[in-house]
Amino acid sequence: MPIFRWLVAFAMASSLFAQIDGFGEDQRVKYTRSNPFGRFEDGRPKVPQPLIDSLRSASSEMLWGPLRQAGFEHQWSGGWEIVHPEKKLLGRAVTAVFMPVRPDLDEIIEEDAASKRLGANDNQRVIDALEPGDVLVVDLFGKIEGGTFAGDNLATAIHAATGQGFVIDGAIRDLDGVYPLDIPIYVRGFHVSAIRDVMLVGINVPVRIGTTTVMPGDLVVGDREGLTFVPPQLVERAVRQAKITELHDVWTKAKLATGKYKASELYPSPGDEDLRKEYADWLAAKKRELGLE
Repeated sequence: MPIFRWLVAFAMASSLFAQIDGFGEDQRVKYTRSNPFGRFEDGRPKVPQPLIDSLRSASSEMLWGPLRQAGFEHQWSGGWEIVHPEKKLLGRAVTAVFMPVRPDLDEIIEEDAASKRLGANDNQRVIDALEPGDVLVVDLFGKIEGGTFAGDNLATAIHAATGQGFVIDGAIRDLDGVYPLDIPIYVRGFHVSAIRDVMLVGINVPVRIGTTTVMPGDLVVGDREGLTFVPPQLVERAVRQAKITELHDVWTKAKLATGKYKASELYPSPGDEDLRKEYADWLAAKKRELGLE
């Protein structure tokens, strides 16, 4: 396959969404070959829902350690404008990538869309691909003016299709109408303009979000600090380590809250032998209780 087509174009195997061809089901399976779980029909990894739910209380910091230990140094992205940062964003990634419009390519993309009787708008073609539990992750190359992927109507459509919030490395509009949806939304900014001068070149393809490479099927975990994208093969490790970190924090904060200890006596680990034994016994009991041994 010519390098241009691999880098630039990315499409579903069935070519249902009028994109440049080149990254279909076979490639999706190949480049996520470490996935230990099942898959959707289009080849996207399908992390089991119970594992997803297990990360409901995980923070960015809890996930940072196990991902880095596994050699994945660039799975966190910050610097977002967050609508409803008090809400957790959690689900399997559906990715989409836009590029600045180039007339000769865009003409062909739009001809394909018309021949398949798809919607006239690129962003609506992406929304039409969504399923319950998906988290839409859109690479709009940080564009703000003219980079407004959705307003209140299309944000409502996304939420209705997925039950989730979404991520736009670009902008949204109609914030007063979007806010009452009460869902977590991560964007680079807001603008009154409509989306323009861009073209959709791929759905469920590798995308760049900030300094992070995101694959379709990655687990998206969003909190007040930012977004973590967990590869499927690391989800079980992340769940276990995040829970152990959470337990450590529970014990440590409970001790500090008594006012009887200096921070250095307890954090990052107990210094006194008796405290070390107390913590080790407490942690072992909790791990047995939660099945983490």
